Amino acid sequence: MKKAMSILLSGVMALSMLTGASFGVQAAEGRVYLLNFKPETDQAWKALAKTYQDQTGVEVNVLTAAAGTYSDTMRSEMSKSSAPTIFNIGNTAAAQTWNDYTLDLAGTSLYDHLTDKSLTVNYDGKVAAIANCYECYGIIYNKTIVNDYATLDNAVIASADEIRSLDTLIAVAEDINARIDEINDEFGYDLIEAFASAGLDDGSSWRFSGHLANLPLYYEFLEDGCDLIAGEEAIDGTYLDNYKKVWDLYVGTSAANPKTLMSGTLNAEMELGMGEAVFYQNGDWEFSPLTNPDNGYLVEAEDLDMLPIYFGVDDENEGLCVGTENYWAVNAKASQADIDATLAFLEWVITSDEGRDGMANAMGLSVPFDTFTGDYASKNAFAAAGARYMAEGKTSVAWSFNATPNVDTWRKDVVTALNAYTDGSAEWDGVVSAFVDGWATQWQLAAQAAE
Repeated sequence: MKKAMSILLSGVMALSMLTGASFGVQAAEGRVYLLNFKPETDQAWKALAKTYQDQTGVEVNVLTAAAGTYSDTMRSEMSKSSAPTIFNIGNTAAAQTWNDYTLDLAGTSLYDHLTDKSLTVNYDGKVAAIANCYECYGIIYNKTIVNDYATLDNAVIASADEIRSLDTLIAVAEDINARIDEINDEFGYDLIEAFASAGLDDGSSWRFSGHLANLPLYYEFLEDGCDLIAGEEAIDGTYLDNYKKVWDLYVGTSAANPKTLMSGTLNAEMELGMGEAVFYQNGDWEFSPLTNPDNGYLVEAEDLDMLPIYFGVDDENEGLCVGTENYWAVNAKASQADIDATLAFLEWVITSDEGRDGMANAMGLSVPFDTFTGDYASKNAFAAAGARYMAEGKTSVAWSFNATPNVDTWRKDVVTALNAYTDGSAEWDGVVSAFVDGWATQWQLAAQAAE
């Protein structure tokens, strides 16, 4: 593979990779087909595909799966004669399922440029996939509003820096929610809620069936002494009471009607961006849209910071949730020409000016390759918050949800139960059953499918 890449990238292309200059010769005879995992990066990837195709003459197609449908879309696309040449592997379980389709990426330029070799999915003796970004998530908040609130008589805290536990966060959010009119009158805000809406529609529910659900998984895996990413086939739901406590906080301090969370009409990002909400659980990928002037939001970059999702377990030592489920895999069943073209495209993405600008600036990603320095280093304040917590000695929470078996199905069942509990039509026991019993069922089904 190294020899093929050396021949492929010789001459003009090798120079262009180092300088970021455009090159006008065809880089390969094959085709590239990227099945994109992140809907919010769709337009940026299509722009990069066009740039590369214009420069090299290589056909590059991008298909972005709708939120919550990636697994189904990939199964459909991979069965076609012109299957994706680049696809996403989120965890070891997915690498097992798609083992026959994953090219060993060890020794490729992509692997050589990786700054942290742990940011790979390794399976069956090969590097099955390589992270294309790393991310952190927690509770985004408007620290300007929180610090203004803290000056009020009888405020729960004296500054935003005092929010260091779940109990304090609950007290602050409930007090802000109860004093909305007072805060608006005193400081001229247009607040309607403490926490932005917790939408359970397909475009938002992953924040809770995936990212919030990570916390009870992480702490149970930690307690059981198992691999924090690979997980285990049976869980007890030891920390689901903590999950309930956080969920009740989100819903109880939001202006959204609990009976309409699946309506698809809620927009938590806009609520935070327009200064209507103070807190919003999401990740560092939100920094770019929240601070993009084209979106017309009122919030400024200096207003924004991120808290850990305090969980009432080890709040004193908890940092942000740091990791990724975005790993590039290359289709080993593609033709050699397509494989060569695909590897050349990925190298161009991480070394050219156009590719680096697209990933670091247009997409706003923190990228784990040694080529992303200077103008292409992350300017994301939320990523900086993650680094700050680590510098303070806090422990980053691993992305244990990467162990989720049959991820789309399990999450949908959890969301259904969570919505029934929230709208009052069912008890919390339904969430526990979907979480615990559903995990065992889907783990068994995934194992059977891999046999």
